[in-house]
Amino acid sequence: MSKFTIRVPASSANIGPGFDSAGIAIERYLTLHVAPGEEWKFEHQSPFLPDVPHYEGHFIYQTAKKVAASCGKPLPAAVVTVESEIPLARGMGSSASAIVAGIELANKLAGLGLTDQQKLKYAVDIEGHPDNVAAALYGGFIVAVQMDDQTDCIKLPQLDVDLVVYIPDFELKTEDARKVLPDSYTRDTATRASAISNLMIAAFMDGSYELAGKMMEQDLFHETYRAKLIPRYVEIRDKAKSLGAYATVISGAGPTTISFVPAGKGSEVAAGMQKLLEGYEVAALKIDQTGLQTT
Repeated sequence: MSKFTIRVPASSANIGPGFDSAGIAIERYLTLHVAPGEEWKFEHQSPFLPDVPHYEGHFIYQTAKKVAASCGKPLPAAVVTVESEIPLARGMGSSASAIVAGIELANKLAGLGLTDQQKLKYAVDIEGHPDNVAAALYGGFIVAVQMDDQTDCIKLPQLDVDLVVYIPDFELKTEDARKVLPDSYTRDTATRASAISNLMIAAFMDGSYELAGKMMEQDLFHETYRAKLIPRYVEIRDKAKSLGAYATVISGAGPTTISFVPAGKGSEVAAGMQKLLEGYEVAALKIDQTGLQTT
């Protein structure tokens, strides 16, 4: 086995009204440098990554082993150096990136020859919903749906926008963010929420970013309920809008929030927001258009 590198972007899911269906890949990365070894070893080189006492408890290893076993293939040992720019439990798809990395690790080590569609199926089976993992796998702005055992997705044309993310110094577990959601919605609410989501996607496809931004901030599925879990969310949204953002939404389940801003304005908006948000990391980023890369 020769050395290889796996790189997977961060992701933001539940984009506005696109609950469990709309996700974007973000230019922050989980990177695995893989070399042959006589026994398994994981080395972490990031403050974002927790200590793992034994490789068998490593989530990426567990994912790779599960995928290889499902294909009836052994998983050769390797030395894996892991670097990450993605904070954990912040709504930036850290688990989705790890899942996609684990699937690709098995694919390369065990010579599985998986197609992208097969990788997506494994990822959705493990993650439970498609928006984060599809964005991490394919890059760009992804709209996906899971029906029964089938996941279908579309990658939108490249958007002419910048991103500004606001990452607080506290965590919010996805399961806690899901607990505040209602178990059901009235037909009227579901109809209006679906229409808002449909129009958001259509506006992005049309390049009507101001209309897309308006729809992003009208969600009825999850943001109304989760906003109370995120300190200063309304303040962040209103200030970003005053600085020229199209919209600000919760990234994934939070607590990170993310603004879509006109192309070329990301650094300017980030500088203005950093003055407001002491204790937050404020970063001007781009949408990653490539997704999973192996070299």
